[in-house]
Amino acid sequence: MFSQLSPNMLKTYEACPRKFYFRYVKNINMPVNDNIFEFGKNIHAMASYYLRNENISRLEASLTEKELSVWIYLKSIIYFSYEVVNTEYSLAVKLGEMFFGGRIDALVKNNDEYYILDYKTGAIPKNSKYDFQTMIYILAVREFFKTEKIHFIYIDLKNKNEENITYTPELGDVYKMKLLETSSKICAEEFSKKRKDCACEYSLICY
Repeated sequence: MFSQLSPNMLKTYEACPRKFYFRYVKNINMPVNDNIFEFGKNIHAMASYYLRNENISRLEASLTEKELSVWIYLKSIIYFSYEVVNTEYSLAVKLGEMFFGGRIDALVKNNDEYYILDYKTGAIPKNSKYDFQTMIYILAVREFFKTEKIHFIYIDLKNKNEENITYTPELGDVYKMKLLETSSKICAEEFSKKRKDCACEYSLICY
């Protein structure tokens, strides 16, 4: 059914298989307010240009007071002093017959340790250690760079702190099992009926 599954696709399925059905099977896109995402887009773009050693002086001068405060914090974190492997980096891993992938905000390296950086202008996932984004990106970096020295760093730009998740082989086995289990349900087209408490953007067309 799908050539590749992304973290957002898996999160959507886990939250509500019916919502997944409308969004990714029927390809029905509901209108959203793009202004909500502008702040995050600006910060992500600044970080990418900065890590690539591009001149961002004009961009910095155009930042709002709120954006500037966040940007000053982001530039100060230790990970921005590490060797840059890539930014806005598309990476995937194959498990069974399915590919899982997405776009990493930044991948940096210190000696032989790899750090996946993910900037959050909203909240860090509640169970971040087992978030689909964490699982996919860690396994993809492990496979592509043939290393087990990997850290996933969630950077909370709102509260200005970080959360570090360190890879272990045991954790990797759990990740693989969870991804394969969820993808098998999607491939088997297990899309349940509308939930009684449904209040998402598809609730009016859901049945």
